[in-house]
Amino acid sequence: MTYHPPHITRLAAESEGAPDAELTVAPKSPRDVASVLHHATEKGLKVQVWGGGTRSGYGSPPPPDIVMSMERLGEIESWVPGDLTLVVGAGARIADIESKLVGENQTAVLPEVPGRSTVGGAISAGASALRRGRLYGTRERILETTIVTGDGRIVRSGGRVVKNVTGYDLPKLSAGAFGSLGVVVSVCLKLWPLPPAGATVTVDGPDQASSVARPLAILEENDSTRVFLWGTDEDVSAMSGRLGGDSADGLDWPADPSGPYLWSVRVPPALTSQAIGQLPNGWRYLAIHGVGDIRAASDDGEGVSDLRAWAESVGGHLVVVKAPTDSLDGFDPWGSPPAGLDLQRRLIAEFDPARIINPGRLPGGI
Repeated sequence: MTYHPPHITRLAAESEGAPDAELTVAPKSPRDVASVLHHATEKGLKVQVWGGGTRSGYGSPPPPDIVMSMERLGEIESWVPGDLTLVVGAGARIADIESKLVGENQTAVLPEVPGRSTVGGAISAGASALRRGRLYGTRERILETTIVTGDGRIVRSGGRVVKNVTGYDLPKLSAGAFGSLGVVVSVCLKLWPLPPAGATVTVDGPDQASSVARPLAILEENDSTRVFLWGTDEDVSAMSGRLGGDSADGLDWPADPSGPYLWSVRVPPALTSQAIGQLPNGWRYLAIHGVGDIRAASDDGEGVSDLRAWAESVGGHLVVVKAPTDSLDGFDPWGSPPAGLDLQRRLIAEFDPARIINPGRLPGGI
């Protein structure tokens, strides 16, 4: 039976790339979001939150009853350049936000090649910039969030309020939670000033980067290794000279590898090069040295069981970011469940008691 509560039919909309569902809604306010989630909880309906769709392949979610597009919740609510803070709706496109910030020589340090990614989507998936080894990850840059819980409560939490009304550090817990603690509708981010100069230097290998202190990023792909530098003109020139590679002005950020299968290999940072050596033949990869994050793509799933066994043996993980439907039958998207799975279930139950928001996205099938 189609679900059309009378007071939210006015929100009905289509959203590009979203999965089929009985109803697609595009709320225009946190109260609209709360209304949809409250009724979904009452009816036991599954809700898939939709941003840009760039990270919709995680986990094993069931088909949704409702798709909730965040496209109408993308306005900048507050931007104080002098305080290096930005409050923005979760549906804002990262590319649009960064293009505005650069006018004041600032950045939100979100993914550099975002495509259609939204701010809320990046937070939900815990996605960070390639620069995070120097400038920290998205989780560390969130000052405050406003979320709507599964049962329709609007909760604002973080550094701009006197007291955290929930008792939890929700801004940090929301990063990587895939909406399980509530739909993020707006967020306050700590910004970073952009220095006057940057350069991209191609080197022979990651060890060559040891000649400079704290580069912005060291990125290795199948056929190249690049060191990213920024600072004053004098500092960048001096560091480029010490590296001795082919230097180009500006920061030439690579996109993540593409293919029918996408993977995330996460290992202790010191084992990044060793992890690259474990990748099956033919895989395309982008490795962030100093972080231990390898983003990879392949044409099939051959060799993934051995790679996961190795990654977990060294304290890491192999995560399925995207794969064709049913092509990895029996291969868990996340791998071995984390030790705190029961605690995680209890925490989620406090915020989404009927488990309606993005079910099946998290480890252990949560």
